[in-house]
Amino acid sequence: MKFNRSFNTDRPKQASSSEMIYGVHPILEALRNQKELDRILILDGSKSEQLFEIKQLAKEQGIYIQYVPIQKLNKITTKNHQGIIAWLSMVTYHKVEDLLPNIFEKGEEPLFIMLDRVTDVRNMGAIARSAACAGAHAIIIPDKGSARINEDAIKSSAGALMSIPVCREHNLKDTIDYLKDSGITLLACSEKADQNLFDTEISGPLCIIMGSEEEGISPEYMKKADLKVKIPMYGTISSLNVSVAAGIVLFDVMRKRV
Repeated sequence: MKFNRSFNTDRPKQASSSEMIYGVHPILEALRNQKELDRILILDGSKSEQLFEIKQLAKEQGIYIQYVPIQKLNKITTKNHQGIIAWLSMVTYHKVEDLLPNIFEKGEEPLFIMLDRVTDVRNMGAIARSAACAGAHAIIIPDKGSARINEDAIKSSAGALMSIPVCREHNLKDTIDYLKDSGITLLACSEKADQNLFDTEISGPLCIIMGSEEEGISPEYMKKADLKVKIPMYGTISSLNVSVAAGIVLFDVMRKRV
């Protein structure tokens, strides 16, 4: 489902020194000690043995690397960054395959919400807040093309991002296949769907998928959905903010499960 972005989309403010690290040696040591990193920016075209090790370790640890021009690095910090900047993660990321067995062992019905390329940090925070209040077990995001979980996201979540597990997955298609093979129903919320959310029977283990603010849910993920629903709307406004829509779906699921 496509959603309006009601939040300010100006360039995000620079990262605070408490979450950003720069320079080849500090980042290499962070990776060697398996510190949680959110992402790494590397000067496009730069090469060295240490950078090669950084790239290898980042790949092994599932950390997204972006290659950028020098101008972008200089805008982020005026200090001697040596062509590389990284951000320490403010949360500990999980894997779905580690969480799901524990949920089943507890006798609980899994409830996940998957965010396909949701890039606004305040939307991310608001969705996390609703997910925590609705009893979701985890939020699933891709390792690239997703909002960073930074101070703004945590503030918008009212602290929920510090308590609800966040699963950062390299390939959402593979994650969807794993969930479906594990007996999880995939529910996609899209304005293109024919079925009314409020008229749909929803029960059992579930993963809700919400799409990006601009493009909605990826077609390949929509094809895999077991349920495709839309939120009924009246008036002249044709779409909802993604965090509002996610809250509606989450609490409708909670109501039907009680």
